[in-house]
Amino acid sequence: MKTIIAACSQNLSGSRASIQTTLRTLLAAPWPSQRDIRSWLQLLSVLQWVLSFLLLGTISLLLLIYLVFTSFWPISALYLAWIIFDWDTPEKGGRRLPCLRRWPVWRHFRDYFPVKLVKTHDLSPSHNYIIGSHPHGILCVGAFCNFITGSTGFGEMFPGIRPFLTTLAGNFRLPVFREYLMSGGLCPVTRRAIGYLLSKNGTGNAVAIVIGGAAESLSCHPGVTTLILKNRKGFVRMALQHGAHLVPSFSFGENDLFRQVVFEEGSWMRSIQHRFQKMMGFAPCIFYGRGLTSVRSWGFLPYARPITTVVGEPVVVPKIEDPSCEMVDTYHEMYVRSLLKLFNENKTKYGLSEADELHIL
Repeated sequence: MKTIIAACSQNLSGSRASIQTTLRTLLAAPWPSQRDIRSWLQLLSVLQWVLSFLLLGTISLLLLIYLVFTSFWPISALYLAWIIFDWDTPEKGGRRLPCLRRWPVWRHFRDYFPVKLVKTHDLSPSHNYIIGSHPHGILCVGAFCNFITGSTGFGEMFPGIRPFLTTLAGNFRLPVFREYLMSGGLCPVTRRAIGYLLSKNGTGNAVAIVIGGAAESLSCHPGVTTLILKNRKGFVRMALQHGAHLVPSFSFGENDLFRQVVFEEGSWMRSIQHRFQKMMGFAPCIFYGRGLTSVRSWGFLPYARPITTVVGEPVVVPKIEDPSCEMVDTYHEMYVRSLLKLFNENKTKYGLSEADELHIL
């Protein structure tokens, strides 16, 4: 018995010594600095955003389909009934939640790049506006951060103005994802949805439209500033029909966030991208960014490159219910000139050289 007690005492002493050694090792190890913690939070905020936009809709749809074949099928049935009841809400201004726009995670999202909003002229709350957002880039980071999250101070810079951002109407057919989009102030890029915001939602509405759309994303890569705009005139016609002023905006650095495999015009891969775009509304891009563990690894996260969104001077537009083609062309030319002026006056301030030009196709 004495032998057993002595052995146990020796083991306990050894255990205490091991625990003490481990604690000393932990205390001696360098703790993460505040800078490291901020970097991790910024990386995680960007990760959740990318995963939400790329996977939330698909995963939610597959999950609801799976639940149909389980004892939890009433969940899918109830949500389907809700979508049918709520079908037109995205076309009628959506269901924005101010608390989501103030979500603290968006500050970390902003600081990862970082994203900055620059105001050049006031916007009066007594008018409505269509903000042209350029360029599209791969995931429209600048447009989302500035017009949806509110983390860059849009509300403080433009008091009385409610920003909305348009996206593909098909996104609002995906379960759960549609709620996520509407809560931030996104709406379908359709005539009905935009018309509702510009005519039946009072004044002080600013609808941001990424004019170049999916076609522009195909030519997105660092060092290239090419916009698809020359034949995009529908937003001008809508501005005239509702008397909404046109406001150009340009996000410097948007095209530097990812690397894309760009296929030449006329190649079979390019033709597949164009056909897919016509059928589905978006273009399948082959792109890559940084990985989760290292900047030097490959992954789907954007590189940390500064984005500066400059909001330009409004082009005053009269209200004409049935504008002629000549009238549309006139105001389209005025908008293009205003955009070119905005680009040329600010390009050297935000990473471009004096020789860089804005190409409009």
